[in-house]
Amino acid sequence: MARKFTLQSRTAAGDIDFGADLNPEQLAVATAAGGSMLVVAGAGSGKTRALTYRLAWLVHHGVDPGRIMLVTFTNRAAREMLNRVELLVKQKTRDIWGGTFHHIANRILRTHGKRLGISPDFTILDREDAKDLLASCVQEAGVDIRERRFPQKNVLAAISSFLQNTLEPLPEVISKRFPMFIQEFDGIERVLVLYTEKKRLRQLLDFDDLLSAWLRLMMDHADVREMLAAQFQHILVDEYQDTNAIQGAIVDLLASKHRNLTVVGDDSQSIYSFRGANFENIITFKQRYPDAKEYKLETNYRSVPEILTLANASIAQNSRRLPKNLKAIRSSGLKPAIVACQDHFTQSRFIAEYVLHLLDQGRTLGDIAVLYRSHWHSLEIQLEFQRRNIPFHIRGGLRFFEQAHMKDILCYLRVQQNPHDELAWLRLLQMLPRIGSAISQRVWQHISSAADPFNEVLGIETASLLPTSAQPFFQEFVGLLQESRQIDSPAEVIDLANKRFYDDYLVSHYDNAAMRREDIRALANFAGQYQNVEAFLADVSLAGEFSGETCVEGPVEQEFVILSTVHQAKGLEWPVIFIPWLADGRFPTDMAMNREEDLEEERRVFHVAVTRARDELYLVLPQVYRNRGGNLIMMKPSCFLTELARDLTEPMELEEGLPHLIGGVERDLLPPPEETGGSGLTHFNPD
Repeated sequence: MARKFTLQSRTAAGDIDFGADLNPEQLAVATAAGGSMLVVAGAGSGKTRALTYRLAWLVHHGVDPGRIMLVTFTNRAAREMLNRVELLVKQKTRDIWGGTFHHIANRILRTHGKRLGISPDFTILDREDAKDLLASCVQEAGVDIRERRFPQKNVLAAISSFLQNTLEPLPEVISKRFPMFIQEFDGIERVLVLYTEKKRLRQLLDFDDLLSAWLRLMMDHADVREMLAAQFQHILVDEYQDTNAIQGAIVDLLASKHRNLTVVGDDSQSIYSFRGANFENIITFKQRYPDAKEYKLETNYRSVPEILTLANASIAQNSRRLPKNLKAIRSSGLKPAIVACQDHFTQSRFIAEYVLHLLDQGRTLGDIAVLYRSHWHSLEIQLEFQRRNIPFHIRGGLRFFEQAHMKDILCYLRVQQNPHDELAWLRLLQMLPRIGSAISQRVWQHISSAADPFNEVLGIETASLLPTSAQPFFQEFVGLLQESRQIDSPAEVIDLANKRFYDDYLVSHYDNAAMRREDIRALANFAGQYQNVEAFLADVSLAGEFSGETCVEGPVEQEFVILSTVHQAKGLEWPVIFIPWLADGRFPTDMAMNREEDLEEERRVFHVAVTRARDELYLVLPQVYRNRGGNLIMMKPSCFLTELARDLTEPMELEEGLPHLIGGVERDLLPPPEETGGSGLTHFNPD
């Protein structure tokens, strides 16, 4: 006879026991009378639960769902919250206006956009369509693009986005975020004006237009603003610390009548200024809403007390913050460990070996994550995992060598090693101004029939296949190839290609050129350990063959160690976290060391990384950096470590006699080189 199990469910809204389902902090948020509310929700404190029950409380107490707006940063998050509310109150909640800012903007503009000349059946451009339209505007605007540094469509799209989301004028956006294009200001302005006009004539809106049009609708038409402000009796905004200037302005206008505004966020996790997020929105909320009540969610359900003690002590170093103190529910565990490694190669070997040790101790691959500040910090770690057959997955991104700029720069080495590499030649040729796919194919067909395509591309006959406008760039390219073929060192070839050509291409084609430039610099330093191009490319190719990472779409039981930037890991958690490269100039980055506000954001990034860990946290730093010449460069321990009290961490010794940090504050880390012996990790005692 089959066993039966009856699902128990509440039969009426009155059965909701808010006090039983929520802790006192969450209950205070969920059952607040109304008015403006700032909910400072620390990491792992159950903010989604509090916000969901707040919605349920409002509906249960008679607020018309059609007069509630819930703004989240993904539509999925809104759907999950609203579905949960529906289960709680046993009432349809489809009338609640829930979703992202862009989703809600689309609804409002379909109804009221005609006041701005926007047809109800306007088309929303996706990101790629918007870039293609910008590319056509460059041609139509008559901009002289013979200079390769004029921004390409990707960069123009980024400029347009910052222009709208930050509410800053174009001169300020260019000077602050794209200073390399100050000389091209007039051309950029002409292109963006034409882009705006084309969209208007064709009834097209890109994603950023949705928000700027929504704001303009309310600012220019008082009757619409008053109607919307009256309609939404309660407004709730999740992840408020990540809102930008235009989103903050929209929320303030919508809440101007009823002022029943609940914003939930954590200023200590505000880490997206590079995308235009405005830290001021949350930090100055009580200045804009003097009557606001502040609630704190400080009870953390994720981490052991030792990890939270470190997180609290670190973020307390920031001068601009909303005070809170994370408190653990869990019982005591291990202190965070500081692991001082002799160099960055030892660092990667330690992480790989300790992962294997953890697996022996019963951990699973899925329990472990390595979180780093910049993508290039994972370079040696990826290769070390590959050598040891440790399955790993790069969260939210490509493996280091799969990135577009890595593929670009490696092509200079590939054609040198194998002159018959068709894909590499086509990629290189199409990076040249005035050379598209058709011309590059024509050149390839010509040189591929030669015994040595590399020599053939240098000849006069090959140059004759190109249009006159492309000749100067091609001749420069040929000179670069001739020079690079005389060089054995892969690091020197990378440097030469980057200096003579690729850096200009990088700046004009990628909106995040600064971060990619860091990657290329790290690649050149990594290549410095190889004597020739062939050996270097062999290791790069083998890294790409690692099967563990290519099984991401495989069986659900397949597990991986996660490698991720801290930014990609926000909102997630793992039992065990490694944070490598904790040295000044790496984490925090050298770009953040000179401005207090930048350093404080870096400390917030560190806070996010630390609070991803549930059980164990390993803070790893190389004591020296070995450059391409094998020279040792002293690394100063990250200020995020040296500012901590000694008793918050414990050292982990890697081998007898290897210097290590004591409590995170020892600075005399490295004995004379002759005393250190080799750079390898020979032994370590995890106990």
